[in-house]
Amino acid sequence: MLQVKDLHVAYGQSEVLHGISFEARENETVAIMGRNGMGKTTLFKSLIGVLPIKSGYVTVAGEDVSRQESFRRVARGLAYVPQGRMIFPTLTVEENIQAGLENARPRIIPPEIYALFPVLWDMRRRKGGNLSGGQQQQLAIARALVTEPKVLLLDEPTEGIQPSIIKDIAKALNEIRKMKRITIVVSEQVLSFALDVADRLLVIEGGRLVHEATRAETDQQRIKSYLSV
Repeated sequence: MLQVKDLHVAYGQSEVLHGISFEARENETVAIMGRNGMGKTTLFKSLIGVLPIKSGYVTVAGEDVSRQESFRRVARGLAYVPQGRMIFPTLTVEENIQAGLENARPRIIPPEIYALFPVLWDMRRRKGGNLSGGQQQQLAIARALVTEPKVLLLDEPTEGIQPSIIKDIAKALNEIRKMKRITIVVSEQVLSFALDVADRLLVIEGGRLVHEATRAETDQQRIKSYLSV
């Protein structure tokens, strides 16, 4: 469903990603693990088109989107929840979700969105900026889901969120995948969360993928050694 081949990305003359290659199959969740500064956010921004690709390619359901603008990648089935969530603080919860329906007619929020995230129904008239960090993360995921993606990209979804809400988000992601059979790629530093949601774990270090394992084969101590400072 998502194929990334020999991806090189640079900021000016400084190359940050050095030939990243991986695949994510339909109805599979893949976790990209790594410390801060290892290239996770750069990878996700290049997949959605915020950062240009120097060389290599990205395909979604067999279609090359490597040179397409971000909005065209969304139309092809990519959805992106950025680090820091980036919800609209002055819009209500309902209006934030409707922003993801910009190109849909009519702009009606599917009932399953509120079924996945009941707290958003309770707070649908509240301004996004008045939600907690965990509630804003659920809102950002809901906004991405209404675009009906084939592939959902989540950059550091547990950052700054309390453990009980992290469990709720893991449960919701597993429900989403079961309900919609979509592919999920998540960047993460919390190993327990990755093990709750991912079929495979990949480790990025210095802009290169250096380790891969299925959930069943995961050597937790080895992964932790990559994540420790």
